[in-house]
Order: sequence, then C-alpha cells, then structure tokens
Amino acid sequence: QVQLVESGGGSVQAVGSLRLSCTVSGDTDRTNCVAWFRHAPGKEREGVAVIYTGGGATYYAASVKGRFTISEDSAKNTVYLQMNGLKPEDTAMYYCAAGLYASGLPRPSGMDYWGKGTQVTIPS
Repeated sequence: QVQLVESGGGSVQAVGSLRLSCTVSGDTDRTNCVAWFRHAPGKEREGVAVIYTGGGATYYAASVKGRFTISEDSAKNTVYLQMNGLKPEDTAMYYCAAGLYASGLPRPSGMDYWGKGTQVTIPS
C-alpha cells in the first residue's frame, strides 16, 4: 500500500502563488510516477502534472504549462507542485496520486493510490 498526504492549499488572489506538497509513504515498488490532478465542481477530474520518479521526466496539462512546476525531493519522499500566476479557473480540489503508467500525463483511471486532496481557491 502507498499513502499520499497533500498539504499547502488555501485561498490566494489572482496572479499569486501557492506550493502544494504531497508526502508519499509505503511500498512504492509498483509505482513509477506521482501526478497531481484537480477536480472543480461541475467538471471532470483532470490531470495537471506528473513526474516519473525514475528518470525525472515531467509532463503538464496545456492549461498550466509555463505556470506550474512539478518537482520531487526524494530525501523527503515529497512531490511538490509550485503554482504561479494563479487564475480563478485554477480553483479546484487538488489531489496527488501514484501509479504505474507508460508515459505522458496519466488519466485518473490509471492511478492506483490517491490522497484526500487539498483545496485551492482563487477568488474572481
């Protein structure tokens, strides 16, 4: 089993920044990536960014590319999502998830383990 715990959410004004953290524990032998997803009311859950823990490859959704950066600190077993230039449309519950995926930005169905999420709110 793999456990993931998100932190760092909150409310910030537009064009502000937040850094989300995802602390990973447990047996990660059968996973090769950690991804951030978000789910806004009335919308489907969407992939935001992923990092492949073996070689460090990263992929981003078009809507966040250039504004968000995913990184990992293997010593702390933590994956970060630095979010800059935040917009009201970034408002959502953000989840981190771990799984075994071939490449690219995973679909939610492709992830095996999920955290409980952290809320990000950007008032309009």
